[in-house]
Amino acid sequence: MTALAPRPSPRRWLALAALTLSVLIVGLDGTVINVALPTMAGELHADSAQLQWIGGGYLLALSVAMLPVGLLGDRLGHRRLLLSGIALFGFASLGGALAHSPAQVIAARAVLGLGAAAIMPLSMAILPRVFAKEELPRAIAVWTAATALGMPVGPVVGGWLLDRFWWGSVFLFNVPVAALALAAGLWLLPKDRAVHGSAPFDASSDAPFDASSDAPFDAPFDVLGAVLGGLGITALVHGTIRIPGDGWTAPAVLLSLAAAAGLLTAFVVRERRVPHPIVDLTLFRDRRFLWGTLIAVFVNFAVMGILFVVPQYLQAVLGEDAFGTGLRVLPLIGGLMAAAAASEAVVPRLGVRTVIPLGLALLAAGALLGATTAPADGYGFAALWLALTGLGFGLAVVPATSLVMAALPTENTGSGTSLLETVQQLGSVLGVAGLGSLLGYGYLARLHTDGLSAQAADAARDSVSGADAVAARLHDAALTASARGAFVHGMDLVLAACGAIALLGAVLAAAFLPGRTACSRTVARGCARKVAAAPAEHAESIA
Repeated sequence: MTALAPRPSPRRWLALAALTLSVLIVGLDGTVINVALPTMAGELHADSAQLQWIGGGYLLALSVAMLPVGLLGDRLGHRRLLLSGIALFGFASLGGALAHSPAQVIAARAVLGLGAAAIMPLSMAILPRVFAKEELPRAIAVWTAATALGMPVGPVVGGWLLDRFWWGSVFLFNVPVAALALAAGLWLLPKDRAVHGSAPFDASSDAPFDASSDAPFDAPFDVLGAVLGGLGITALVHGTIRIPGDGWTAPAVLLSLAAAAGLLTAFVVRERRVPHPIVDLTLFRDRRFLWGTLIAVFVNFAVMGILFVVPQYLQAVLGEDAFGTGLRVLPLIGGLMAAAAASEAVVPRLGVRTVIPLGLALLAAGALLGATTAPADGYGFAALWLALTGLGFGLAVVPATSLVMAALPTENTGSGTSLLETVQQLGSVLGVAGLGSLLGYGYLARLHTDGLSAQAADAARDSVSGADAVAARLHDAALTASARGAFVHGMDLVLAACGAIALLGAVLAAAFLPGRTACSRTVARGCARKVAAAPAEHAESIA
């Protein structure tokens, strides 16, 4: 007689709430700090280089630590390292709130990056252990919405805090949220399996099921690979951080990017040869992982470009404050959430090879519609194409992420999600750098500074806010109009590039994603392997 699988517990949705709360604070912190930078510059007497490293230090620590943390989670336990990351994030936030100098803030932000590097991939790695494959797309949709929600909500929270409290409140806000996420994780998240094997799972037990892998703890750690990967990512991020100030052709930028290329090539060669690599590059042989990851990079490139220019447009051209800007980006999140809810029903009927290209096409349509924005257009038009963009974002990224998760072996989910998150992170870093240069090119091409002194012209060329300050001082309405028109032109170029990238992704997805039959066969084989290895894997309950 066939044994019945245990009935899933409602606690799995509470566990998902704990996971989404952890990634939400990471998303919030990534954008809330931008609102506080002008205030911090005045009160801490921070120069432009220090302000740059307040953001850059976080990004550097996040990018470098994210690659090996997945393997450590597979060996030491996903839950254990995730909760450690949340705790580290909370303590670093407290340190940032109590900082009295730019150097202390930079150090706190770097530690925040280390905490975020543990939170992002490991929270995703736990999802397949909590949810059966039928519910996993819905869980991924909620997780994705939480990561995206922090981007526009960050300025809303930051603006509200700075209107009422001192600049350190943007750090202090994270502390109770991190404490709540930590408490929820301790109570709800599945316990880690013993390092050297574990007892068979008892479906009648009230104990949460295991969430870490069987990977042998005593397997050697690839120190050289970690060093090569870390140095390569450091060089890449350092080079891109310097691009806005120095330009793409500056010797320091070219040297950093060349070093990154050499080090990362050596890292790939090393990882393909060692018996216990930090990341399993053979995952890219699976079409689901390869194209799911590439599609996620295309989507993130386009969406990060949109989120890079839209807040500036809302503030500099439409005159919104930080609080109003955050609220007015929410149509993108609304579209994302609607698409995430719809994808669960649409994907089984149409297949990923139809839904993902459709989502990318909608994302491209929204971006290209936004690329027709004129200086006189109001917010209503922006809300329309932002909602369309969010709809395409959700339809593309949720099934793409589900494809990647389906391809991951049970024993290495942390390593796989770290690889996915690292590739996306580096793609976003390079994308924002390139799109930022395109925005600057478009702005300068249309800005008219005739009749201004050299100092005033330099300030106007530096940014649209600088041009507005010069125009206000000189009572020059023509300069204001020129600067805002020039910025809209640059934004249109960025949005057109984002649309083109999304269209390219749609074509590639339609051509190379596995079809419904092939995908079903690979999923079936993967499930068969997992069942053979762990019979109760997807039937485990957390209550």
